[in-house]
Amino acid sequence: MSKAHVIGLGKSGVAAARLLKREGWEVELSDRNTSETLLEQQQELAAEQITVKLGQSLELNGANLPQLIVVSPGVPWDIPVLVEARQLGIETIGEMELAWRNLQSLPWVGITGTNGKTTTTALIAAIFQAAELNAPACGNIGYAACEVALSNRGQGTGDRGQRDRERGGVTSIQNPKSKIQNHVDWVIAEVSSYQIESSSSLAPRIGVWTTFTPDHLSRHKTLENYYNIKAKLLRQSELQVFNGDDAYLSQLGLSAWPDAYWTSVRGKDFLISEKGFYIEDGWVVEKLTATSAPEPIVKVSSLRMVGEHNQQNLLMAVATARLAGINRDAIALAVREFPGVAHRLEHICTWEGIDFINDSKATNYDAAEVGLASVNSPAILIAGGEAKAGDDTAWLAQIQTKAAAVLLIGSAAPAFAKRLREVGYHNYHIVETMDRAIPKSAELAKQYQAPVVLLSPACASFDQYPNFEVRGDRFRHLCLAWAGGWKPARVELPELENSSQESIVQGR
Repeated sequence: MSKAHVIGLGKSGVAAARLLKREGWEVELSDRNTSETLLEQQQELAAEQITVKLGQSLELNGANLPQLIVVSPGVPWDIPVLVEARQLGIETIGEMELAWRNLQSLPWVGITGTNGKTTTTALIAAIFQAAELNAPACGNIGYAACEVALSNRGQGTGDRGQRDRERGGVTSIQNPKSKIQNHVDWVIAEVSSYQIESSSSLAPRIGVWTTFTPDHLSRHKTLENYYNIKAKLLRQSELQVFNGDDAYLSQLGLSAWPDAYWTSVRGKDFLISEKGFYIEDGWVVEKLTATSAPEPIVKVSSLRMVGEHNQQNLLMAVATARLAGINRDAIALAVREFPGVAHRLEHICTWEGIDFINDSKATNYDAAEVGLASVNSPAILIAGGEAKAGDDTAWLAQIQTKAAAVLLIGSAAPAFAKRLREVGYHNYHIVETMDRAIPKSAELAKQYQAPVVLLSPACASFDQYPNFEVRGDRFRHLCLAWAGGWKPARVELPELENSSQESIVQGR
């Protein structure tokens, strides 16, 4: 029996291990961490005859080497053991590639980009589901891609799928987290640079590129490497949809992507090519060829989410749906009912006229700039966490324009405080933790008559939380507790030498 080794006991790793086991592989799974939860998973998988090794990493020694190594998305592609494996001729792939090999008879939509891909993916899935297509969202959102492969019991491109596409009917929108039905029609995959990097043959029917700004450079080293990884997915896609309002992508334009469908919120005159999707007179308008007449598809006002960036996401989602043959009624229903994405400008509650908004998914400067630009001003901003490399200039300018005060949390707080001082912004408070930020934010919102408290960290979460979701969930819990009547005692802040406004909130 051929032996496969899966690295990483997360959702993706477990799904990959189960898929390999179903295919007849002898499967071993390793994770360098150990915890009570992982021990429970170890026992559960042992019952399925999948060996799990906790607290240790894969070592390539001895005669019993694996023929295949599958890597979870969070595992760096260039760690020494993977470099060694490739040198030894051991096939090494990512979990997404494994799913593709099992689902390549189905049409895929692959969505990538620095920012905007989660909202765009969720909206595309909602539209496809409103058209009665079984189109689960997976990858960086919803299911692991291998979970979709495990659930699929049909070809998905047969009679039922064809009937659904021809009918294009309207039904209620499925919950992307609900159980996957058999006979998948389309796979809607949010694909990160990590997943593209470890996928050699992934080739979607439709590829979507939302935005491109510097990110993950600690892993990808250079902007050119990061771009080339993203571009690989689009080059291998049959049809391509680009955000034509993105500064970097629009500069490349037709010279790099001559056959793509471009989008623009600014109207037909700003389309990069003679075909694409744009906003005009409050409508999303389609122009499928250079000679076809423009056709209005859906009203922009149907979308409940705020911000120009969400109009860009809407354009790309509608473009994808139309290229897949979905009719206007299904699109209109899905857009009208779409609630938005958790942790991305998610409205949590309103307390005494102040909106508390969770934008925990804003893990870099560009996303945080968009988040702050999208809310009413003046805002009380909560920022900080584990800092990333990147250009903070536009983010700092947005803070100067829209933030009445900034509360800084996490390991980045001192560095952020220094950067704020350097640009002449002094109304910040180092509060260190989310628990201290919420009561202080409510106090400041009252003081400055700010209509919004916004968590938009501009940072990764790993200094204090396992991921941005847990960070956002903590924000949600604290906000709802505050709005529901739980109030910590007011904390007096000490005066510091650097600024009369700078402060560190002491523990209760």
